This record gives sequence, structure tokens and C-alpha cells, in this order.
Amino acid sequence: MLKQTHPKLPMRNKAITKDFYCNQLDFEVFGSADFESYLMLQKDEIQLHFFEFPNLNPMENYGQVYIRTKNIEDIYNHFIANNVAIHPAGQLETKPWKQKEFSLLDPDHNLLTFGESV
Repeated sequence: MLKQTHPKLPMRNKAITKDFYCNQLDFEVFGSADFESYLMLQKDEIQLHFFEFPNLNPMENYGQVYIRTKNIEDIYNHFIANNVAIHPAGQLETKPWKQKEFSLLDPDHNLLTFGESV
């Protein structure tokens, strides 16, 4: 029986990744261990894990996560108020597949898409 998934995404710099997710997206560090080249973050009911990849070329990174939400308008407006850059092709809109979605890129160009069923 499968219960949860915790995506593992590449990061070039742990401090920059932690700053972005914690200070802009309101995630918190998960767990008590501070591993040098690994980072675990949590917000509400999800976790994202990151592994160090210092030679990552962000323009060649295809890391992606789809995050299901509730109250997507509130999340979107909160990010806008905190000056989080929304992906130019990822503005909040209802898609033909009946999901309201928006997307953004983290500092390493991992694509985060947030979606809610309509």
C-alpha cells in the first residue's frame, strides 16, 4: 500500500534553496538532523527533499513537482504579496482538464505547479 511521496529535487546551494522555500514560500525545515548536502522541507501536509548537485545547470534542469492544493487563490495571492516570481507561462488559470493552476521556478529551475480541482 502506497501512502505518500516525497519528491527529491536537485539544488546547487543548500542555503539559497532553504532561504527561498522558507522565507518566500513559507516552508519549514523537517527533522532534527542537518545533513551537509541534503535538505528536507515541509509545508502543511507535503514534504520536498533536495540533494546537492553543485554542477547543475539550471537551464538544463527538468525537475518538476505538481502540488495539489486547497484555496489556490489564497496561496497565489500570498505568493504575489511576497514578491514570489510566477512563471511567465504559469499564471493562475483554469485549465481544460478542470484544474486551476499556476507555476513558479525555484532558484535551480525546479518547476513547482500548484493545482486545485474545480
